[in-house]
Amino acid sequence: MDMWNILEYAAWALSVLFAALMLVDLARVDSTYDNDLLTSSREGEIEATQERHQI
Repeated sequence: MDMWNILEYAAWALSVLFAALMLVDLARVDSTYDNDLLTSSREGEIEATQERHQI
């Protein structure tokens, strides 16, 4: 097996790893935030809901 085959397998392994990380992130974000909040067009709305400081 030459170096190019090893690099090809490494690239495929990295792409599978990145796809798995994206699926984990998708599940985490979907379970954390409401769909209406994620599809809103207001900038900073997610941060505003987390950082409500009341004095």
